[in-house]
Amino acid sequence: MSCGKPHETDCSEVLDHLYEFLDREMPDSDCTKFEVHFEECSPCLEKYGLEQAVKKLVKRCCGSDDVPSDLRSKVMGRIDLIRSGQAVPEQDVTLTNAADQPIAKEA
Repeated sequence: MSCGKPHETDCSEVLDHLYEFLDREMPDSDCTKFEVHFEECSPCLEKYGLEQAVKKLVKRCCGSDDVPSDLRSKVMGRIDLIRSGQAVPEQDVTLTNAADQPIAKEA
C-alpha cells in the first residue's frame, strides 16, 4: 500500500510497525515519524484508522477477559520468532475445547 508519493518514512516501514505504534511500544522519535507520515499519506492513515477501530472493538468486547499466562507466553514467543525472521511452524499449538479435549482438524 502506498500513495505513490515519496515520504521520509516509507509506507512499508509504517505498515510493518503499525501495531507497535498503536500500542505505543516504540520510541517517541519513531512515533513522531509515523505521525508525520500519516499527515502526508492518506492510504496509510486509512489503514491506521481501521486498525485502531478494530483494536478498540476487541478491547470493548474482550477487554475484561483474563488471558491464560501460558497462552500469552506462546503468543509472545511466536511474535519474537516472526520479528527475528525465523521460520514459524504452521501449527505448533494444539487447539482444545472447553473440556480441554483436542479438537479434530477438519480436512
